[in-house]
Amino acid sequence: MRLIRIILLVLFLVTLMPMPVEAQTSTPPAAIRFILDSMTPEERIGQLFMASFTGMDTSEASQIHDLIVRYHIGGVFLQAGNDNFSDKNTLLQIHDLIDGLQQLEWDNAVNPVIDSITGQRLKPSYVPLFIGITQEGDGYPTDQILNGLTPLPSEMAIGATWDTELAGKVGQVRGSELAALGFNLFLSPSLDVLESPSSSGGDLGTRVFGGDPFWVGEMGRAYVAGLHNGSNNHLLVIAKHFPGVGGADRLPEVEVSTVRKSLEQLKQIELAPFFAVTGNSTSPETTVDGLLVSHIRYQGFQGNIRATTRPISFDSQALNQILALPQFSTWYSEGGLLVSDDLGASAVSDFYTSGGGQFFARIAARDAFLAGNDLLYLGNIKSNDSPDTFTTVTRIMDFFAQKYREDSAFAQRVDASVARILSTKLDLYGNFALANVIGSDAQLTGLGEATDVTFTVARNSATLISPDLQDLASIMPLPPQPNERLVFITDSISVKQCTDCTPQSLPTVDALENAVLQLYGPQSGNQIEDYRMTSYSFQNMQALLDTPDDYKPMDESIGVANWIVISLADASQGQPALISRFLRERPDLLRDKHVILFSFGPPYYFDTTTISKFTAYYALYSKQPQFIDVAARLLFQELTPIGSSPVSISAIGYDLISIMAPDAAQIIPLFLDLPPATLTPGASLTPEPTPVPLFRIGDTIAIRTGVIKDHNGNPVPDGTVVQFSMMLTGEGGGILQQVEAITAQGWAHASFGLNKPGLLEIRVSSEPATISEVLQLDVSQSGAVAVTVIVPELTQSIESTPEAPVSKEEDSYISLDGYPRLSAWFVAMLLILFSAGIVYGIGIRGVNRRPALRWALGILLGGLLAYNMLAFGLFGITDWLIESGLSGVITIVFLGELLGFVGGWLWSRG
Repeated sequence: MRLIRIILLVLFLVTLMPMPVEAQTSTPPAAIRFILDSMTPEERIGQLFMASFTGMDTSEASQIHDLIVRYHIGGVFLQAGNDNFSDKNTLLQIHDLIDGLQQLEWDNAVNPVIDSITGQRLKPSYVPLFIGITQEGDGYPTDQILNGLTPLPSEMAIGATWDTELAGKVGQVRGSELAALGFNLFLSPSLDVLESPSSSGGDLGTRVFGGDPFWVGEMGRAYVAGLHNGSNNHLLVIAKHFPGVGGADRLPEVEVSTVRKSLEQLKQIELAPFFAVTGNSTSPETTVDGLLVSHIRYQGFQGNIRATTRPISFDSQALNQILALPQFSTWYSEGGLLVSDDLGASAVSDFYTSGGGQFFARIAARDAFLAGNDLLYLGNIKSNDSPDTFTTVTRIMDFFAQKYREDSAFAQRVDASVARILSTKLDLYGNFALANVIGSDAQLTGLGEATDVTFTVARNSATLISPDLQDLASIMPLPPQPNERLVFITDSISVKQCTDCTPQSLPTVDALENAVLQLYGPQSGNQIEDYRMTSYSFQNMQALLDTPDDYKPMDESIGVANWIVISLADASQGQPALISRFLRERPDLLRDKHVILFSFGPPYYFDTTTISKFTAYYALYSKQPQFIDVAARLLFQELTPIGSSPVSISAIGYDLISIMAPDAAQIIPLFLDLPPATLTPGASLTPEPTPVPLFRIGDTIAIRTGVIKDHNGNPVPDGTVVQFSMMLTGEGGGILQQVEAITAQGWAHASFGLNKPGLLEIRVSSEPATISEVLQLDVSQSGAVAVTVIVPELTQSIESTPEAPVSKEEDSYISLDGYPRLSAWFVAMLLILFSAGIVYGIGIRGVNRRPALRWALGILLGGLLAYNMLAFGLFGITDWLIESGLSGVITIVFLGELLGFVGGWLWSRG
């Protein structure tokens, strides 16, 4: 009996154990099986890998030729860092390179060759190559192709529009252009949720749609649909960075980061956008083809994290547990592809060598494959036992081929992933014919011309961070005037498309100046003359602070300017700290000037004190030319900023969770939830009056809300709780029924049974929005009644009356800039003289004249030096002095006297 119990316990525990990740749960279709059966082990192994190569040469002498012909590599990833693109006729060069790679694969299949090593006659099966790229938008460094294509915005810029239709249009442009070039695999979009942005940088920044999982999912879903539609479903969309790295404090390619999250927390935040484009997707167009599995660890979900704890991308148990969720299991069983993140990233090699060992690439590739990844993206991988990337890749594939022959379980796992990959490729092309794979260069006509989409995003995403729009009119009532001078300080970097390509500045130092001149210069309304504008770089600003004597012209230009316009691109080189330093150390240059900041990157890099020094602070989220154009229009007040930040900004109290809650200052619409009218075939097309619905005792009344809005005027996220209440009015009345529902697409619905006669009212609320329209019906025992809609008025408490601005009274001792006035000087001198006199008088009575005199002189010198520190505003003390006033002057002078007395005392004893 005891043995039976032990057996039953073991069987029970086995059922709780996670099953290993299976790449294919069913027998492959006949077409896939036919191709698979015709492939050698080396050909099958080759399909598992997507490799990179250097340069643009695909001749027989090239390494990529060897990888395709001898090693049957399944995919090639192109990137600017490997000099795969030139700056001469870039698009045609890329198109020809991709066609050359696909042609090479075809020629290898139809023209048998003799293996130079084995002497065997080789005639491999023809399977088109994956040609992959990441082109996230916003130019360098997140775009690989810098010229020729439409300059599309960053994801955060799209998110700031809160418009899914625009997300779809951007995706459509991107999909059509990449497919025209010949790319068929796209590592994008990023569906990470930037829940808590880092003001110091190091996060994904503008590479995400935002900080709310629902809206990231909605934007991602629309963007994915655009990619599929724009490419005519000839582009595989691989969403990243699964399961989500938005909560990480460093980039996944730099270091394996650890995030404190349980599985339940992951389901609520990180995984929610991926649900939206897999199991919860609304159509095939909005469903991604694959997921890029990132190098990240989750403390809580994976237990206690130690140095040896594997990232999700190498942890089969953790990855399988996530894929077993119902939102992913169906998607995966229907052919969803798992792609490993870059195995050549330093984060991977650093993880494997963290214990003092060496990095063996073949072991890392094996671990990633056995964890559940189908397609292994090798990147520029280099093993410690190999001289270069090419040798590393070939040794990995030789290792896999040997293991395939020796290990039947491994071979089955390989065959399952290869079948999945072949199925994905077959879905792309219908059948493996070269004519279906290679496109004409005529498709390149018109590429790069969809800039109207980018401008629309720029116009709709532009956000005023500080001050409020109402305050801006009083602080900055007029744009720059014809007689005023402007100084532009622009964050510009020099980049190259390839190592030997011509450098180009992105953006140029005078980009905003040129945009202003084009829109408002002598040829366009003559609102500004070019000689009244000057442009400088951030390097110039750095030099001005470090060696001011060498940069007198810039000092003088800023000194006579009326407007100082700073353009910030990102924080990769400490640019926000440089701006803060400039504002802190050179208040003399900023006095009585309009200081405008345009952030073409994330909007959360500055603290409250720094933001208070800007006359106006705008966020544009992308540095593409169309966004610079919109910045010029904002400066001259031609446009009003209508975007809203899609991420929290703690420095201004902008909390996304609060912002996306229902706005209390709204009346929630309420309607009868009636079935749509049907048109009887053959009936007259003349519209008939809509019959008024009538209700009586025993009926059920179905109702729904209109769209419930958040504080930005957008529909509240799905899942927002809504409370429906049916009340009986009059004597003995009260709440008869309450129904709790949740929103979908911003609205919710409920039903009530009419079981009691009387005057009934139905209301709805969604905290903190408590006012709604009222559906009223007087139900009697005998007849049927109609519903009356009552629209209440918002009470005064909903929208408080703005208080009149309180003017700050000037301090008679301290100036508005934080410097002592004459009255403060007079008080300080009296204090110094009084203190010196008192000490001198006490000293000559207690000791003798000579020490007493030295004590008094020490007090005089210490007090005067302390006052001079205040007078010159040294050590950034001006802000503190504004707050402390005269008491601050007295405190600093007294401390100076005390130090002076100590010095005099030491002097007297010397």
